[in-house]
Amino acid sequence: MSDYIQEQGAVASSPSRREERKIIFASSLGTVFEWYDFFLYGALAAVISKQFFAGVNDTTAFIFALMAFAAGFLVRPFGALVFGRLGDMIGRKYTFLVTIVLMGLSTFAVGLLPTYASIGIAAPIILVVLRMLQGLALGGEYGGAATYVAEHAPAGKRGFHTGFIQSTATLGLLLSLIVVLASRYISGDQFETWGWRLPFLLSIVLLAISTWIRMSMHESPAFVKMKAQGKISKSPIRESFTSWPNLKVVLTALFSINAGQAVTFYTAQFYVLFFMTQMLKMDPAQANTLLIISVVIGAPFFVFFGWLSDRIGRKPILMVGLLLATVCYFPMFKALSHYANPQIDAASREAPIVVSANPQGCTFQFDPVGKARFDSPCDKVKTFLVKQGLPYSSVEASGSEVQVSIGDKTINGFDEVAMRSAIEAAGYPAKADPAHVNQVMVVVLIVAMILIATMTYGPLAAVMVELFPTRIRYTSMSLPYHIGNGWFGGFLPTVSFALVVYTGDIFYGLWYPVLITGVSLVVGIFCLKETKDVDIDKV
Repeated sequence: MSDYIQEQGAVASSPSRREERKIIFASSLGTVFEWYDFFLYGALAAVISKQFFAGVNDTTAFIFALMAFAAGFLVRPFGALVFGRLGDMIGRKYTFLVTIVLMGLSTFAVGLLPTYASIGIAAPIILVVLRMLQGLALGGEYGGAATYVAEHAPAGKRGFHTGFIQSTATLGLLLSLIVVLASRYISGDQFETWGWRLPFLLSIVLLAISTWIRMSMHESPAFVKMKAQGKISKSPIRESFTSWPNLKVVLTALFSINAGQAVTFYTAQFYVLFFMTQMLKMDPAQANTLLIISVVIGAPFFVFFGWLSDRIGRKPILMVGLLLATVCYFPMFKALSHYANPQIDAASREAPIVVSANPQGCTFQFDPVGKARFDSPCDKVKTFLVKQGLPYSSVEASGSEVQVSIGDKTINGFDEVAMRSAIEAAGYPAKADPAHVNQVMVVVLIVAMILIATMTYGPLAAVMVELFPTRIRYTSMSLPYHIGNGWFGGFLPTVSFALVVYTGDIFYGLWYPVLITGVSLVVGIFCLKETKDVDIDKV
């Protein structure tokens, strides 16, 4: 067995500072590339909706694009089970080597995929399949990288070291946004025709780099020691989820920190982008640029709060982050509306749009097969308002005819000409004027949202590693993390956007993250224990 230990390059003593840096860099770089692959889809959701869901109306197409985005999140827990089991049985290193190859090839294939115009319904089906393969890969990636780094980290530095892994998601998003902007510049007016493919095709280069790096890495010393002692779990899934003491910890981890952390992350770095481009009608290039600036400013705080959690504990930082999200999201997004599109903000306050209709005459503007006809007067009014990206509120009326009030002007029935005239007179802009965007305040607000996310995400990897024993750690921590991030977080853009479409209130979608962070805060206060001083070498 000593030969095995030497073969893996494991050492009994703590790694040197140079080895620590290499471990962190190698693990983090590969994970950055994997997040880049995964997040490209979110950065290009608006373009993908046109290329792969062209057979339905615009609103349905965008919801479908977000649902395909969410499909990758849907399967992440299953990836956590498959690769978590392998990681606990054959090792951390080889498992997340497999995950990055699967991710890179799936992403590259999206760049080669024919569109709906070329092969019809097969295009979105294949896209969803590739997206699900990405989700499976990511389901095994995070747990492996976090476990690997934490098991190498010296006592008292786990939060700091794993903070670098936590920052990889944001750095992957940042890389994807930069590459998308560069691709827009290279392809110009042809971006939506072929330029959108460039970021996906680049992933083959990143795959080659990250595979080469990971091939040179050694196995986790904690895993090597466990294997030398003959204590590897023969059934990590059964041990993790059928033993009540461990299952109780899994459930606590899911509902106290992972669900709440997930929605703070996706609110700050995805939903805010959708909100600016879809609801506030900002220029996509300007919105992406401001998000990039905000991400650059906010990214170091993942490491900072990981470091701080080594000093004062994990739980206080996590709970404060959840509290701030619960209390601040509504005022933050209302302020964002004011600074990003002051014209639409002023118009909606001075001349609000109110649709009065019998609810039986209106339907939800969602057509999953492209065959529905939204041809009642109420349907036509709401379809028009949604396409224009205009905020409105609905009130019930007993009459059969829909009425639209725009400020002090009332329009009976669906009269597009009269509505356009009233909307223009009320000062509603077709798009946000880039010259009127208060870029400094937009960046300040997005950075504030990112800081909240760093508080809930920075210490998370350390907490998750410390909650579970070595023999089933990869499996036990991966599942609650990916249910939280894959289901609670991944479906946030889809659910929130659908709520906005249903109500006409551009802020209504925020109820989804606010309710989840509120529940997680309560569960965390009463059920989550401090883990900072836990011995993670326990088997």
